[in-house]
Amino acid sequence: MSSQSPHKSYPFWLGGVAASSACCTHPLDLTKVRMQTWTGDVHPTTFTVLRTSIKTSGFRSLYTGVSASIMRQMSYSLVRLGAYEEMKRYLLHGGQASTGALLLAAMAAGGVGGVAGNPADVLLVRMTSDMTRQPKDRYNYSNAISGLISLAKSEGFHGLTRGIGTNTLRAVLMNGSQVGSYDFFKTYLLRHPIPFTDYQLQDNILLHTAASCLAGTVATTVCAPADVMKSRLMSQHGHAKPLEILKRSLQEEGPRFLFKGWTPAFVRLGPNTVLLFVFFEQLKKGWDTLR
Repeated sequence: MSSQSPHKSYPFWLGGVAASSACCTHPLDLTKVRMQTWTGDVHPTTFTVLRTSIKTSGFRSLYTGVSASIMRQMSYSLVRLGAYEEMKRYLLHGGQASTGALLLAAMAAGGVGGVAGNPADVLLVRMTSDMTRQPKDRYNYSNAISGLISLAKSEGFHGLTRGIGTNTLRAVLMNGSQVGSYDFFKTYLLRHPIPFTDYQLQDNILLHTAASCLAGTVATTVCAPADVMKSRLMSQHGHAKPLEILKRSLQEEGPRFLFKGWTPAFVRLGPNTVLLFVFFEQLKKGWDTLR
């Protein structure tokens, strides 16, 4: 994942800072959540949700919940990337680590990150999907901090851990498929020319873009079902059970509901992965300069 030496140690928080670049793609994250929590026979498109959001509440409404997005990156992504870097450094310290070992490390780090970032994820889902609810059912969190306080007071520990099972599963799948496949595609493209050409990619932004788009496709598809279930669980009032939501959604909407929001999720994840790794590499280079 990094061009720096695997034996070097970097501050744990670097990954969280780099991942905060997700603010740039927040409107797509908001659109994805609204599509995932949209129930009924109507299947709105990405364009329809964006147009409706702007028409109803203005362009600024596309950044509703951005404070929760930052909180999520500084908890979930900070832990999943920081833990993976430490595990990777440990595995590579004694020599070459297998692809399987690195994949397991990425999945384990993702699981820990999913638990750490669950409260922020609940807030993000609720804040971004509030517009799709009836006024009486809205949470009306003004920002992530006040929302966290309100969530803790009104729902306690259960509220903070709502959907933690599906969220952790998604985090395991995401870190494994995103980080693992990114490493694989990056290494493959560095060693092999582009198919049907003699052009060899170098370790630069073009390579990062190509590898992250491929990794984004894999990660989006692998994580889609868990992501939809996570969004629906976290947006619910009361004590909803995952199996009940799954059964009801399958009956009302069919299996295709598991891939609702795939397009904005993919459009978001590709650029987001590029920004993440570019910023991460630059932060590491900057830290090396300060040593």
